Amino acid sequence: MSKLGQVGHRLYTGEVSYDFVGRKRAWYTVSAAIILISIAALVTRGLNFGIEFKGGAEFRLPAVSCSVQDARHAVEPLTGTEPIVQKVGGNAVRVQTEVLQPGAADGIANALAKACGVQANQVDRNVIGATWGGEVSRKAVTALIVFLVLVSIFIALFFETKMAIAAVVALLHDLVITTGLYSLVGFEVTPATVIGMLTILGYSLYDTIVVFDSLRENTRHLDRTYAHTYSEAANLSINQTLVRSINTSVIVLMPVGAILFVGAYALGAGVLKDLSLVLFIGITASTFSSIFFATPLVAQLKEREPAMKAVAKKVQSNRAKAARAESPVLVAAEGEPGGTTTAVLERQPKPVAAKGYRPPPRRADGSRPSRKRRR
Repeated sequence: MSKLGQVGHRLYTGEVSYDFVGRKRAWYTVSAAIILISIAALVTRGLNFGIEFKGGAEFRLPAVSCSVQDARHAVEPLTGTEPIVQKVGGNAVRVQTEVLQPGAADGIANALAKACGVQANQVDRNVIGATWGGEVSRKAVTALIVFLVLVSIFIALFFETKMAIAAVVALLHDLVITTGLYSLVGFEVTPATVIGMLTILGYSLYDTIVVFDSLRENTRHLDRTYAHTYSEAANLSINQTLVRSINTSVIVLMPVGAILFVGAYALGAGVLKDLSLVLFIGITASTFSSIFFATPLVAQLKEREPAMKAVAKKVQSNRAKAARAESPVLVAAEGEPGGTTTAVLERQPKPVAAKGYRPPPRRADGSRPSRKRRR
C-alpha cells in the first residue's frame, strides 16, 4: 500500500484524525474574508459582460499583419467609442463594439478590411441587440434559481432539511467567491462562463454529497450507541473522505489548469479561457467548502437540536463513568510507626471468585471450619 493509501486508511479508521469541525470558527473567518474581498470587487469593479449579455457587434479577421492599434484606429472614428481589440489564436484579430446603428456594421467591416489588407468578405461579423442580451441574462438567472430550488428539494428528501440548508449555503459561498475572483481578474463574462458556473455548482454539490453520505452512515445509530457526539461523527466523516476529495480535485484541476494556461497565453482570448478560469476557481472553492464549510455548518445546526444535546450529554456522562472506573483508588499502607497510615495509589482489581467454590457453613461461634486437605 502506498504512503497516501496508508494515510487514507488511518483517516478512515479514525486512527489519525484532524479536528476540522472543532476549528470551524477559523474556517468561517477565512471564508468571510474571501467573500468580503469578492463582494468588494463586484461592487467596485463589476463584471466585464460580453456582447452576448449587453449587446453589441463582434468582428473577427483571419491571420493578418495589422496590429491591435491599427484595428482600433480604423474602427474608433466610426463608433465614437473605444472598441475592444484583441489578438486571438495567433495572428487573428477580434474587435468588439457597443450596439451599432442599422447598417453601421458594413462600414466597420470595410474599414477593418482596408486597414488589415484583407477582403471585406473575409471579415466575420456578429451583431447582437441589447434586448437579446438582456433575455440571455434573465434566462441565466432563472436557470440558477431553478437549479438551487431543485437541489434543495432533492437533498431535503434524500438526506434532511439541515443538510439541504448547509449545501445551498455552500453553493452560494462558492458562487460568490468564483464571481468575485472572476471580477478581480477582469475576464469577460460569456455564455461559456455561465456554463462553467453551472458546472462548478454541480461539482460542489457532488463533493458535499459525498461527505454527507458518509455523515449519514456515521450518525445512523447515534442515539443508541452513544459512542460519539454529532460533531465528532461529522469530523470523522470529513477525515474518511478527505483523501478522496483531495485526489478528485487535483485530478480535475490538472487538465483545467493546462487548458487555462493554453487558452490564456497560447491562444489568447476565447471560449477556452473563459470556461477554464471559472472552472479552476470554482473547483478550488468547492473543495474548500465541502471540507471546511458545509459539514461544520451541518454539525453546528444539528448540535442545537434537543435530541443531539441529549446524545452529547449522554456521551459525556458515559465517558466520565469510564474515566472514574479506570482511575486509581486510595489504599492504606500498613506498618507505619505510631499506628498511622499513608495513602498509596494502586489499581485494585475486582475480586474474582473461584469457579464452583462455595464457602463452608459457619460454626456456632461464627467461625468457619478449615478447608485444608487431609493427607
